[in-house]
Amino acid sequence: MRPCSTIMHLLLRCLRGCGRHSRCRLPRHLRQPVSYIKLLFKSLYFNSLTNSEVVMDSLLEPVFWMVEVVTRWFGKVFVFLVVALTSSVVFIAYYCLLPLVLQTYTPGWIMWHICYGNWIIVMIAFHYYKATKTPPGNPPQMKKDIPFVSVCKKCVIPKPARSHHCGICKTCILKMDHHCPWLNNCVGHYNHRYFFSFCVYLTLGCMYCSISGRNLFIDAYNAIDVISQPSYNYKDRMFHKSVIYMWVLTSTVTVALGALTLWHAVLITRGETSIERHINDKEAKRLAKLGKVYRNPFNYGKLNNWKVFFGVEKRSHWLTRVVLPSGHTPYGDGLTWDIYPLKKDMFPV
Repeated sequence: MRPCSTIMHLLLRCLRGCGRHSRCRLPRHLRQPVSYIKLLFKSLYFNSLTNSEVVMDSLLEPVFWMVEVVTRWFGKVFVFLVVALTSSVVFIAYYCLLPLVLQTYTPGWIMWHICYGNWIIVMIAFHYYKATKTPPGNPPQMKKDIPFVSVCKKCVIPKPARSHHCGICKTCILKMDHHCPWLNNCVGHYNHRYFFSFCVYLTLGCMYCSISGRNLFIDAYNAIDVISQPSYNYKDRMFHKSVIYMWVLTSTVTVALGALTLWHAVLITRGETSIERHINDKEAKRLAKLGKVYRNPFNYGKLNNWKVFFGVEKRSHWLTRVVLPSGHTPYGDGLTWDIYPLKKDMFPV
């Protein structure tokens, strides 16, 4: 520890000298970051428990701070991009593809395309709106008679099980999964279902556009070399370019978002969140070295995990709460998780 302390002492002296000679030169908006960096080096120098992990966390703290600031400020931009790109695909589908469907398909196929396409649009819009506008849930600020597993070092409030602190939202989140910049919101206890349903239906919608527009994309791609000829007017050129744009965008989103959706489906089946996945893996490895087996206390069984996640209590709920838009709240308050722990099958569904 002596070489580490010596290095920290030298760096602290350099920063102190730089601050003393340039105190008058530094702009006001730079004084706080410089003071924060000094505080970081002081905490490393005066801490007798300093090790390599503490040093790396402290050195990477400015990077984490920059990521949090960028994500916080550009959250509305990401939301605008989602709305704009989705709206553009819907516009192309109605303006370019629907007239072709009405002219070439049989009445049965026309009815199926209209019903399925509009159902997908409604489900995507509903779940995205609810995911962005629904607060994920926060632990109570005042101390109450609720069980908690730790105390948040930043909020200085009791943390119930499955709660974690979000550096971007600057608060603790109940059953936090992650902070999603595309929602400009945390994914937690009260909006986790909306987030996952949005991912599912957006993937299905993009897959539908990609498969349905495949032949049109091939024709438009083959016509790229000839659309510049005088025989093709402006409307024809825009039609071909719009079809290519829609197919490339929806196919890319299908692959990328589809993989993310499958990953979250696996987590839901296991009764975990994204954060708990890493925590449970570490705990399982630690207990394996001791000859023990780790059991996730929030795993109620594969089917029961899905029932709890979607709030399914009877068979009709698979239609009214999963296939159709539903604003019902999830089970519990996010503070306790004793949901029929002794029953093998929670609901006879």
